[in-house]
Amino acid sequence: MDQVRYGIIGYGKIGSQHVGKIMDGQVPNLRLTAIADTDPARLAAAREKLGDSVRYFDTAEALIGSGETEAVHICTPHYLHPPLAIRALENGLHTLVEKPAGVYTRQVREMNAVAARHPELKFAMDFNQRTDPAYIKARELVRGGAVGEIVHTHWLITNWYRSQSYYDQGGWRATWKGEGGGVLLNQNPHNLDMWQWIVGMPSRVRSQVYYGRHRRIEVEDDVIAMAEYPNGAIGTYITTVIDAPGTNRLEIDGTRGRLVVENGKLHLDALEMDEHEFNRTWTKGLGKPKMTGSDIPVEGVYTAHVGIMTNFCDAILHGTPLLAGGEEGINGLQISNAIHLSDWTGGGWVDLPVDEELFCRLLAEKCGGSLPQ
Repeated sequence: MDQVRYGIIGYGKIGSQHVGKIMDGQVPNLRLTAIADTDPARLAAAREKLGDSVRYFDTAEALIGSGETEAVHICTPHYLHPPLAIRALENGLHTLVEKPAGVYTRQVREMNAVAARHPELKFAMDFNQRTDPAYIKARELVRGGAVGEIVHTHWLITNWYRSQSYYDQGGWRATWKGEGGGVLLNQNPHNLDMWQWIVGMPSRVRSQVYYGRHRRIEVEDDVIAMAEYPNGAIGTYITTVIDAPGTNRLEIDGTRGRLVVENGKLHLDALEMDEHEFNRTWTKGLGKPKMTGSDIPVEGVYTAHVGIMTNFCDAILHGTPLLAGGEEGINGLQISNAIHLSDWTGGGWVDLPVDEELFCRLLAEKCGGSLPQ
């Protein structure tokens, strides 16, 4: 079987998880050939697990320039995603980037511009929820007109529970300078990607964000946001790390009905008449369109990170379309940056695309005066 020679940059929590799945044979179309990490202890842990089956490098740059790989998977802290992706692409390597694409859209735009200059290379995001059959079906239904013109979209995503001990492990997480944000940059990039992937990008956003309200951290742990779409539709987005057990419910209301995605299941309440037509023709005062409810079958298996890595390598080997093209990583980040910027500037509306210079200036202030390099 054809295999892609594959390097993992960053042997931390997610990088080591990927390596475990690869070594278990769950991604047969790749062969792990190299690992890089700047932490000697992590490299030692990798060597203990893998022995001499791969080469080890103490910098990402050394791995990228080694010739040992055709493709790299960037699993480093967030600020490093774009600069390392740029380095890899400019060295002729297919590149898969962990979420988020970056911390601020300016650096992600620069990454996307480099990728666009190398169309011969595959450039992808590890948005693993794009392999979830429930979300795939939801997108198909919405884009196919099952709910008509979207009027409201609401996502209550509060099942990202994290205890104080999670943050007390230290390191770069939950700091502006190390991670660039909290629940929006750590847990929610997948949901923000799904939100825009299914219903499209909003035109403006406003928010109320709380920082260290429930946990001893610098960054946000509680978020309430509202979005407005080009057609006038309204969206709400609520997320936190403190609710237990929490909820994950996406509701999309349109002129032809309502779609609910919750606990991996889909339910569609379809109106017998478009609401606009009903409103135009109904003359009897109280009343509303008749509705038929049904559970929508969800077929397939959620393959998560394994599915993304497999698809990435299939794209390299066989030209298979990417599930999540790298250039799409900026979309969810636009929303995330807009949510932060709205709160930082008083909670008013922030147009998308965001004012990048203003965002970077305010973020730099939170990082102590300058953005991490």
